[in-house]
Amino acid sequence: MARQPNLLTVDLEEWYVVEILQDRFAFENWPGLNTTLVRNVRRLLAVFDRQQVRATWFVLGWCAERFPSLVDEIAERGHEIACHSYGHKRVDSMDEEAFRRDTTRAVEAIVNATGIRPRGYRAPSWSINESCSWAFRVLSDLGFQYDSSIFPIKHDLYGMPSAPRRMFRMTFDDGRTLWEVPSAPFWILGYNLPMAGGGYLRHSPYWYTKMMIRLLNKQKLPAMVYMHPWELDPEPPEIPGLTPVQRFRTYGSTALFMQKLDKLLRDFDFITVGEYVNQFGRRRIGFENSQG
Repeated sequence: MARQPNLLTVDLEEWYVVEILQDRFAFENWPGLNTTLVRNVRRLLAVFDRQQVRATWFVLGWCAERFPSLVDEIAERGHEIACHSYGHKRVDSMDEEAFRRDTTRAVEAIVNATGIRPRGYRAPSWSINESCSWAFRVLSDLGFQYDSSIFPIKHDLYGMPSAPRRMFRMTFDDGRTLWEVPSAPFWILGYNLPMAGGGYLRHSPYWYTKMMIRLLNKQKLPAMVYMHPWELDPEPPEIPGLTPVQRFRTYGSTALFMQKLDKLLRDFDFITVGEYVNQFGRRRIGFENSQG
C-alpha cells in the first residue's frame, strides 16, 4: 500500500517581510535592505535536488520582480510556482478591491518571470479568516484553482480554528469553484495541534515532528510542511532591539534546520500541492457526489 503523501511548500520571501518585523521594515524601505534570498534559495534547491523531491513555491510578487531569473530557475527545476501576494500585506487588512489589485500585480510579476500563471495561492501570515472570506471568491474570479491559506488553529497572529482539516471544494454563485488545501493540524482531545512548518517545525525536536506527522498520516491527512528561505540561514542578519519572544521566533533553531529538513525528506513521501489537488481532488468530488 502506498504511503500517505505529504505536502512540501516554501514561502519565497525575504527575511524582513515576516509579520513580527512589520513595524520595523516598511515596504517602501525594502529596496535598501540587504538580501539573503538567493543564497538561501540555492541551499534549499540543493537539498531538494539531493533528496529528489519537488516543492510548491509560493512566490512573493515583489521578489519575482527583483529576482526573475531565480524564480524561473526554480520552475525550470520542476518545482511548482504559486502565488504568495505581491507585498506580503495581510489579507484581513485590505478591502476586496485592494486585495484584487495586490493579487493581480503578483500574478503579473510571476508570469513575467516564468511564463507560468500560478494555479495556487497562499495568503501572507495565513491571513484569510472569517472577516475576509470574500477573498476566496476573488481568487476564483482571478483563475486560481486552489488556495492554501487556512490554518485551523488558534494563534496570536492567525488561524481559523473552526475550519476543516481536510481539503474541500468551495462553489460560488457563478458556478466557479476553488479547492482549499489547509495546513492540517493533528486533532487531540478537542485541540488542533500544529507541527509541520515554520517555528513549529524549527523549534521541535525531530523525534517529535516525526511522531506527529506519522500520527497525522494515520488519520489519512497530509502534513503541510512549509518553510521560508531565511529559516535555513545559519547566519541571519542581526536585528537589534528584539524582545526575547521575537528573537526566538526569528533566530531560533535556524542553524539546525537543514539537518532536520534532510531527515524529514528521507523519512516521508512528498508531493506538490498542485499534484495533491490533481490526485485527490477527483476522489473528493466523487465523495461529495456520493453524499448527495
